[in-house]
Amino acid sequence: MLSKKTKYGLKAITFIARQENKNPVQIATISKSENISHKFLESILLTLRKSGFLGSKKGKGGGYYLLKEPKDILMTDIIRVLEGPIAMVPCVSLNYYEKCDDCPDEDACSVHKLMIQVRDSTLKVLKNNTLADLT
Repeated sequence: MLSKKTKYGLKAITFIARQENKNPVQIATISKSENISHKFLESILLTLRKSGFLGSKKGKGGGYYLLKEPKDILMTDIIRVLEGPIAMVPCVSLNYYEKCDDCPDEDACSVHKLMIQVRDSTLKVLKNNTLADLT
């Protein structure tokens, strides 16, 4: 299940990407428009800034803005920054692999086989969508 942090992060970065003038957008504007708690949104936008998706400008006319074109921002990258692993179980994760404690043989595990299919399908969708596709 997608966390609120990721859902709100996607809504916020999409809101920023939709701005015609490319000027920085204030947190209060995004918060009000997208119905997201101001304090929670601050934390999310800070994460996106530290990860290189957003820049910020302080003072009058300040706010957050995209550092890349929306077409160059993959959904896989945003999801991984906000949510963590895309895989539903650690034993099929490409970037965060961990062996399951309760599984003696991954190759014989029916859950493992199913979760590989889920992971691959999810990755296909996320890799084939950019921020531009959400705007």
